[in-house]
Amino acid sequence: MTGRSLRLRRRKLLPGLKGQPKVVALGGGMGLSASLTALRRITGDLTAVVTVADDGGSSGRLRDELDVLPPGDLRKALAALCGDDEWGQTWSRVVQHRFSGEGDLQGHAVGNLLIVALWEQLGDHVAALDLVGKLLGAHGRVLPMSAVPLELQAEVRGHDPARPEELAVVRGQATVALTRGEVQEVRLVPDDPPAVPEAVAAVLDADWVVVGPGSWFSSVIPHLLVPELLQALVETKARRVLSLNLAPQPGETEGFSPQRHLEVLARHAPKLAFDVVLADQDTVPDQESLREAAELLGGTVELAAVAAPDGAPRHDPELLAAAYDRIFRMHGRIGPWR
Repeated sequence: MTGRSLRLRRRKLLPGLKGQPKVVALGGGMGLSASLTALRRITGDLTAVVTVADDGGSSGRLRDELDVLPPGDLRKALAALCGDDEWGQTWSRVVQHRFSGEGDLQGHAVGNLLIVALWEQLGDHVAALDLVGKLLGAHGRVLPMSAVPLELQAEVRGHDPARPEELAVVRGQATVALTRGEVQEVRLVPDDPPAVPEAVAAVLDADWVVVGPGSWFSSVIPHLLVPELLQALVETKARRVLSLNLAPQPGETEGFSPQRHLEVLARHAPKLAFDVVLADQDTVPDQESLREAAELLGGTVELAAVAAPDGAPRHDPELLAAAYDRIFRMHGRIGPWR
């Protein structure tokens, strides 16, 4: 697709500046980044609410050394919200850049250090992230789901391959994401973490809330374990989209069918309903079972071509944007952006 055709397509997708849909996207990691990269193409009123349970890599080191929120998923969300112009793409690369070498900076991402430095300077998580977003020219706002670092714990069957039927408690997001066993449920420590008030307000004020895609147990479901955030998701008048992954994740969702993702989510948040379940049309072998699972959540299934054309298990930003835009227009209430 040429640059000119991309620009023309974006103009067709993007609503007018007045009365755009207010969209909140929840998740973490590369799944949330994919959703944000698509959503920023169709609305200028976009808020990302990001998990803060990461304990691996640069984020884990900063968390342990400085007792701060893990900044990595927040950084990825900010990078995804950068524009496609030279300024946006330059800053996106800069904040994602990791130092090489063998010294203390080895492996740290520039954006992680910038975010943590502003947290220490300002003493305010939200104000610091807003300032980073302003510097980057981000097309949206990034908020942590909680203002305290969280530990993810999972009950896993067969974490030890030598004892396939034994249940074990696995601690830490990085470990849960790579477990070789079958995750039964996840929980957060502390188990009643405070939600960031701005995140709750954004959900309650939204026209649409998008949950997923992303690592199901370690990036998506944790949002449903923050009581104030879950209550806002249940009570909001916004319509809700559940966006499914393109493939099971090795480790935590190995062997999961699309409908199994819905079932485990419902088990963790039985009162939460969804209006639409979005899935790639080529990754659903049993469409009827998925429709039945979606109906139990109160929603319908929207099948669309959203995968990258090269066959890689990643979303194509333009195709995903088109799918979201179609859902917002076809399934939405008559809103001020229509």
